[in-house]
Amino acid sequence: MPKSTTDNTNTNADTCTDSTGAGSSCLACDLTAGTAPLPGGAIHRTPHWVVEHCVGPLGLGTVVVKPLRHVVHVAALTADESAELGPLLQRVSDAVTAVTDPEQVYVCLWSHAGAVPGHIHFVVQPARAEDLAEHDAFGPALQMAMFRADRRPAEAEVTVVCERLRGALDSSAHRPLG
Repeated sequence: MPKSTTDNTNTNADTCTDSTGAGSSCLACDLTAGTAPLPGGAIHRTPHWVVEHCVGPLGLGTVVVKPLRHVVHVAALTADESAELGPLLQRVSDAVTAVTDPEQVYVCLWSHAGAVPGHIHFVVQPARAEDLAEHDAFGPALQMAMFRADRRPAEAEVTVVCERLRGALDSSAHRPLG
């Protein structure tokens, strides 16, 4: 299959390039490389993916699951990256459920920054009753309301929840899936 000129599959985690080959900033890559602040640090890594607490306003316990290499299209994932993705999303969702006790866990793909396709990342978000009530919304409307409110959890709270998520992910590694 021919490569798209916009598939941005640069494997260098600290330098992303746009479709012209010119260097551009990528927050997802900067967080992974440690060149941007990441409260709580990386929660979990596999050979192809990293799990980090969301730096946006989607609430305490919301994490992102993103490829270690810069990828802007799901279609550009390798077979190995794809093979890890489903089981990892299930384990991360299980950990988020165990740590935050939500009504539901949303899993969705985000990949636009400033209306331009960016580094893909799956958002794994606990949907808690208090968030639904506060914003009078659910699903994508809840996420939009949380972005408008722009309230981010305190760094100390993020650090604590990240430690709890690490523990939950470590214990889920020893349980069979399904």
